[in-house]
Amino acid sequence: MTKTLALDPAHASPADTAVKPAPAHPQSLLDLPPGEARQSLLTVHSILEARLPAAGLAIYEAGGGSTSFLPLNVLRRAHVTVVDIDEDQIRNNDYAQETILGDIQTYRFAPDSFDLVICYNVIEHVPDVEAALLGFCQSLKRNGMILIGAPNPRSLSGVVTKYSPHWFHVWFYRHVRGDKNAGQPGCAPFPTHFHPLVTLSNLEAFADRHGLQMIYRRQYESPRYPEMRRRKPLFAALVDAVATAMNFFLSGKTDVRHGDYHVILRKR
Repeated sequence: MTKTLALDPAHASPADTAVKPAPAHPQSLLDLPPGEARQSLLTVHSILEARLPAAGLAIYEAGGGSTSFLPLNVLRRAHVTVVDIDEDQIRNNDYAQETILGDIQTYRFAPDSFDLVICYNVIEHVPDVEAALLGFCQSLKRNGMILIGAPNPRSLSGVVTKYSPHWFHVWFYRHVRGDKNAGQPGCAPFPTHFHPLVTLSNLEAFADRHGLQMIYRRQYESPRYPEMRRRKPLFAALVDAVATAMNFFLSGKTDVRHGDYHVILRKR
């Protein structure tokens, strides 16, 4: 999918021809409230910008909707291929050069095809994560990277998401997050499966077995917490009190607010 815009200088106004400053960051980052999630994504961006090739960059996005989580200067120098099983997600995508309606669990590219595979907020929705990850590994060039953003199943929000019905997820998105389109075709939240490999320790073991080096790993407070504190302060105070109590009984070994993680894996 390639999109071009032709402008006729003879009929263009000064406003049309003026160069508009590009946004400093992708919309996905701008949409994040200040906090640990935003800081971690900025760190991810700095790693990708430093390590990815300066030209001829090939990216495979496994699952891709209307928003990219990649830094803009990486997107601008890349050919992005998106594979998604959802027709609405494919239709909403406007930044990829190529979009493919397919299943990331079974769709395969030729070996050594990509410098980067990104799978962001996707693996928790996939029944067979191992099959998808093996496909990612096969398609990567040597020293290529896999970026995964996913929820932590062992966090408070992860446990609630895993064991609550889908209608509750839709209710939360609509009434707590304020997303009026939640649950509509092509719009989050999507049904979750939470395959065992979504758990960070299992994902790390998989990486070791398949020649992948974990070069970045961070669990962070879910952005839902600062969202709730801003939009629903009383509800957020109750959730924070529950999280504080749970952390006390866990003896400081973990923070149940760490509802999400970023991982970058490098193919040896």
